[in-house]
Amino acid sequence: MKLQEKADPKYQTKQVMLSCVHGLRGEMKKLNAEYIQRVNQLVNHSPYFELLSMKILDVGFGFSLLEINLAEKHLQPFGFVHGGVFASIIDAATFWAIFYEIEDQKAGATTVDLKLNYLAPAVSGKLIARGRQIKLGKTLGYAEAKVTDENGKLLAHGTSTLMILPGNGLAMDQPLPPKFSV
Repeated sequence: MKLQEKADPKYQTKQVMLSCVHGLRGEMKKLNAEYIQRVNQLVNHSPYFELLSMKILDVGFGFSLLEINLAEKHLQPFGFVHGGVFASIIDAATFWAIFYEIEDQKAGATTVDLKLNYLAPAVSGKLIARGRQIKLGKTLGYAEAKVTDENGKLLAHGTSTLMILPGNGLAMDQPLPPKFSV
């Protein structure tokens, strides 16, 4: 398994990415860049992501990076970002942290459990969520996400259990390229 470090100066983080994983039969698998690009384009332009101004910035085996540019529409009546916005970005970040390692290209996943802690309020700027896969099995996945502001202040943390759904993959007009290249 090859590890790569990727420095992200915009968010002052260092990510360790897995560029390859072992498949069920022991073969090395690498994510297809065209597949990632097409899926991210579809997701970033989906109605819910557009409603929240949420974007996937980076994904790979076991990690995700998402952000929301906050606006007045994200605020509750007391002027703070609504808790549901935090829950949505944590839900999405945990989902995308497990999705790309699911072997079956025709499978999807859905959240069966979402737990989160609100640690500090936000009123403006950006929410940045970093998702990390903790465990992925044949039927369930488990991941966590941390949400910070653009200065790195921790605002929320959550975990999610996700159920793998064979045969419930992305609905696309055009077929996707293969998820993995060997």
